[in-house]
Amino acid sequence: MNTSRQLPLAYPKDLKSVDSLLRNGARVTLLDRLALNFLYSVIGKPSVDFMLWDGTRAGSGKNDTRLQIVFLTRKALWQTCLRPDPGFGDAYTTGEVLIESDLIQVLTETFRATDQSPWQEFRRRFLSWMALPYGNSLAESRWNISAHYDLGNDFYRLWLDSEMVYTCAYYRSIEMDLAAAQQAKLDHVCRKVGLAPGMRVVEAGCGWGALALHMARNYGVKVRAFNISREQLELARRRARELGLDHTVEFIEDDYRNIYGTYDAFVSVGMLEHVGQSHYQALGKVIARCLAPHGRGLIHSVGRNRECPMNGWIHQRIFPGSYTPSLREMMEIFEDGDLSVLDVENLRLHYARTLSDWLQNFDRHLTEIRGMYDDAFIRAWRLYLGGCAAAFTAGTLQLFQVIFAPARNNHLPRSRDHLSTSLAPDYWKS
Repeated sequence: MNTSRQLPLAYPKDLKSVDSLLRNGARVTLLDRLALNFLYSVIGKPSVDFMLWDGTRAGSGKNDTRLQIVFLTRKALWQTCLRPDPGFGDAYTTGEVLIESDLIQVLTETFRATDQSPWQEFRRRFLSWMALPYGNSLAESRWNISAHYDLGNDFYRLWLDSEMVYTCAYYRSIEMDLAAAQQAKLDHVCRKVGLAPGMRVVEAGCGWGALALHMARNYGVKVRAFNISREQLELARRRARELGLDHTVEFIEDDYRNIYGTYDAFVSVGMLEHVGQSHYQALGKVIARCLAPHGRGLIHSVGRNRECPMNGWIHQRIFPGSYTPSLREMMEIFEDGDLSVLDVENLRLHYARTLSDWLQNFDRHLTEIRGMYDDAFIRAWRLYLGGCAAAFTAGTLQLFQVIFAPARNNHLPRSRDHLSTSLAPDYWKS
């Protein structure tokens, strides 16, 4: 392991202090059995067997593929029962829980059952009560973003596509690979906001710069892209220089709240999850201030069908300060700025496929990743990627692309034909 880099988040350490008897035949008590059966029932009796370290099992008996979640220690069982978020994720990270058979399949079946469980409403209320505050001030946002995105460009380069696009891809056909689907997503976004040569575009949260560079190179626009991840911006600027686009793409290390200027298009792909609901109106005011009267905008974000607290483990261990909104909550962005919603598309299954592809790439490069981080980190990230793939497959999470424009903008396409062809859109008279 490369010990020169300190992890910005407090990932649990590998098991060292847990009584070894719990791994080697410690007696299962009546309370342990009751806890296991209670957990299985509360989750909704999924077609997944729950098992203790001595072979005690709770399940339907109909699991032909032997999908299993195995609790290897009493600590893992009880912390999952008492505080499933982040208890289960932490136990999996330290190796006290095993998921046998396919990770995504096991978690998909579990999430589906949980959504149908009669305990689900109580669970939502309990999680709301236990939820940590979403700190997203200017200073907090910078730390939150650094904690996830500054883990090292070399790490992300191993399992993302060659352009390092870290958002949902767009698989126009089932045969598309990840790289082609990411390019299709970039074009999908550009067509939705009607890019044309000479336009000025602002991007809020630009990652490693793939979309900004794609817009400038393929659509002839000038882009100003804002980001607060230093490592991402260093790579983005270097790529702009290598492509000869540094005169048309300006990467700015600053928060979205400090966007200035007037633009023909506003795009934000994968940033809203880090904004926090209490700042949605502030984001809307920024958009209304900087978007020209004839302009259009797009926000691309993970979301939910109904308001729900963020998964505690994801919030604490992977994406600090993050929140995934419902569509109703997202409307707070547009209402105060008098922005009209033009179109909403849900790319849920595209993100399930994207995450599955990322996990496959991650697993292909485990040797290199072990040279950077320890086994606890690797288990945490496999659970994050596989768990998110399962959540999108099960419908627990959604992926919304919302197109909007100032209310008085009549320079809008008559149809959606331009989204699936190379034809220029046919506009209403402005």
